[in-house]
Amino acid sequence: MALLDRPLGREELKKVIEGKGAARRIPMAVHEWINPDIFGDRTPQYRGVLDQYPSDIVKIYLNIPQVFDAPADDPSYRWLNFDNPFPPGTALDAASALDDWAKLDGVLADFPSPGYPGLIVTNPPEDTGAYRVGLWWYWLFERLWSLRGMENALCDFYENEKEVHRLFRALTDFYKVVAARGRKELGLDAIWTSDDIGMQTSPFFSIDIFREFFKPYYKELIEHTHSLGMHFWLHACGNIKPFIPELLEIGLDVLHPIQKYTMDEKEIAAEFGGDICIWAGMDVQRTIPYGSPEDVRREVRFIFDTYYRESGRLILAAGNNMTVDTPLESLRALLDEALRYGTRLCSKGS
Repeated sequence: MALLDRPLGREELKKVIEGKGAARRIPMAVHEWINPDIFGDRTPQYRGVLDQYPSDIVKIYLNIPQVFDAPADDPSYRWLNFDNPFPPGTALDAASALDDWAKLDGVLADFPSPGYPGLIVTNPPEDTGAYRVGLWWYWLFERLWSLRGMENALCDFYENEKEVHRLFRALTDFYKVVAARGRKELGLDAIWTSDDIGMQTSPFFSIDIFREFFKPYYKELIEHTHSLGMHFWLHACGNIKPFIPELLEIGLDVLHPIQKYTMDEKEIAAEFGGDICIWAGMDVQRTIPYGSPEDVRREVRFIFDTYYRESGRLILAAGNNMTVDTPLESLRALLDEALRYGTRLCSKGS
């Protein structure tokens, strides 16, 4: 099946992100949130639908260290310098991999090197003129709780401030080299990472905690990324509304997903939509798995009507990874309505 529209080019997407004007349609980056292989025998059908519609970014995974497991060619390329003591299948948010901060000196002395050759994929996608985004999951908060467990991590901001800062300093230094290598070796246009700092009804912690422990390191990495000629994209689930002005202040370029049922989309659009590019996430908790195809189309139109600006600042995504209960016709409806309605909106504004 032929592609129904060609992908947007690098410069078109840059213009949208920077608020310098809309493209010929609203950019689509939905493919990055669905793996057709999860559908088993139905994989060819899902892949066929995806292949009909454009994706306007090229996602390239960066090989960030694991907590315990290291590659054979570099035993130190892992976050912790000791082996996994937990039974197989233990969830790290419920465990404490770094169970004692007294171990931090040893961890930092044997910290993984961002110069590890395997950080960069061996055969990266060819540069065809599309916008290229380098991705790793878990920035600071997610990395902290993956090492300390969720309960310990939330207490550490009050009980172990010095140790948290030491860890975040080491992580930030690591990530700055990652960004530089991604630009030089992969020709990246952006860094994309995640930090789920919101719950369903509020952030995980206060604005004071954010300002002390996160904002300085976020700012440093975002500014470093900008100095390399790249944008910075952040995925942050939950209600993070109190943090959005802080993220704007430090120069975040793209924010995903403005999670439905956690924040009011119209309020977010009215207050912040002209100042940051919203990578608006289609609801994957209710609408996609349980709604009809027409419900999906209606939600796409609502998202576009809410966030669209003639200056750009809008990209479409799913709110998170789509799951195996995603109906094929709902996926088709999402992509088809995004292409057709997104083109119509932009043609009216031009």
